Amino acid sequence: MEVKVINRSDNPLPAYSTLHAAGMDIRAFLPEEVVLKPLERKLIPTGLFLEIPVGYEAQIRPRSGLAIRNGITVLNTPGTIDADYRGEVCIILVNLSAEEFTIRNGDRICQMVIAAHEKVEWKLSEELNNSDRGDGGFGHTGKN
Repeated sequence: MEVKVINRSDNPLPAYSTLHAAGMDIRAFLPEEVVLKPLERKLIPTGLFLEIPVGYEAQIRPRSGLAIRNGITVLNTPGTIDADYRGEVCIILVNLSAEEFTIRNGDRICQMVIAAHEKVEWKLSEELNNSDRGDGGFGHTGKN
């Protein structure tokens, strides 16, 4: 699949780190360092503008290494970039640790997965088909 991209940063285009990776690393595009204090969130620009094909979305997800080592995650994960959005891709990062975290230009801050999606047509009904699970939720499978 080809996706049109404008890169206004001096960073490489998003890329897969390994042969079978689902997500591409996305880098920060910053004129100066940004410090995230504990429990602080900031919008981090990437310099990327995308034209995603209709029927697809770009999902923005945390990087597991940043999450486990530094407590840095994407706040609205997964973030969705719709096919009709043409603005700059910016990432909402949050620091869930007790330590300050510095983000520099070119740092890999998240990953992006391009995923197909379906459009839904609602069908009003008075009842739903039964299933083994039924209406159990919120931890019901751990009761036994």
